[in-house]
Amino acid sequence: MAEGHGHTSAATTQRAGATYKRRLFAAFLLIGAFFVVELVGGLVTNSLALLSDAGHMLTDVIGLGMALAAIQAASAASRNQQRTFGLYRLEILAALANAVLLFAVAVWILWESIQRFADPPEVLGTPMLIVAVIGLLVNLVAFQLLRGGAADSLNIEGAYLEVLADTLGSVGVVIAAVVIQTTGFTLIDPIFGVAIGLFVLPRTWRLGSKALRILLQSAPEHVDVDELATELTALDGVAGTHDLHVWTLTSGMEVASVHLRLDTDIDPHRVLDEARAILRDHWQVEHATIQIEPAAHGGCADCEKQTW
Repeated sequence: MAEGHGHTSAATTQRAGATYKRRLFAAFLLIGAFFVVELVGGLVTNSLALLSDAGHMLTDVIGLGMALAAIQAASAASRNQQRTFGLYRLEILAALANAVLLFAVAVWILWESIQRFADPPEVLGTPMLIVAVIGLLVNLVAFQLLRGGAADSLNIEGAYLEVLADTLGSVGVVIAAVVIQTTGFTLIDPIFGVAIGLFVLPRTWRLGSKALRILLQSAPEHVDVDELATELTALDGVAGTHDLHVWTLTSGMEVASVHLRLDTDIDPHRVLDEARAILRDHWQVEHATIQIEPAAHGGCADCEKQTW
């Protein structure tokens, strides 16, 4: 006897990304347009900090584009009956790709900054300041557009972190431009380049780690599998628990499957409801498939991986 519960989680997850689709598209257009401006400005002023920020904006454009494509593909795939879970994993793949892009840009910034310490070039402070201020305003708008969705979708969080890094990078560029304009101290340019790179790296690592954890189907960080198994086994009438698996399909969609062996003359409906309540209320796992077996049933003996 098997029964699934919490089927609204799939729709909720799809809405998590789709709700912010328009905001994501607006941020994509805004940052894409200014990337060209900042790239030209960095080349004209010879500013590494400005070019670094332009590099971040390029990864933003690519990352936001992938995030949009992932949401669109997941939405379209949800209408394909052969893809029973849709293409929710595309959002996680997009987040991982964003992390890789950010990491590559951060390493390039650090390397180029080190080179410039030995031979600092002339930097045009005033044009650099003008472009940096405009860039900061653009990033602030994009940051506000994506801020609300970062907690609901790893895909949106990836785009949000990129824009956050860009926003702080733009602040650094503005400060560097002011220092160059007022003091002529051009070494501030590679100094802020290093600062931007060091700021981006740990956040990139965190995002990539979260995406890999989901792709490897590890249990969510907030779920203690042993404790969950103990709670399920402690239910009145449950003789044993096995084949318990908990994983994350995509942001906000935790999934579980488990086999419960019941004692004789136990109401399976009561056990299903109580098991569902434990998964939903204690562990925030709403999409669960629970298989009920009589205690004497031996058909799963060969497939049991762990028994509680």
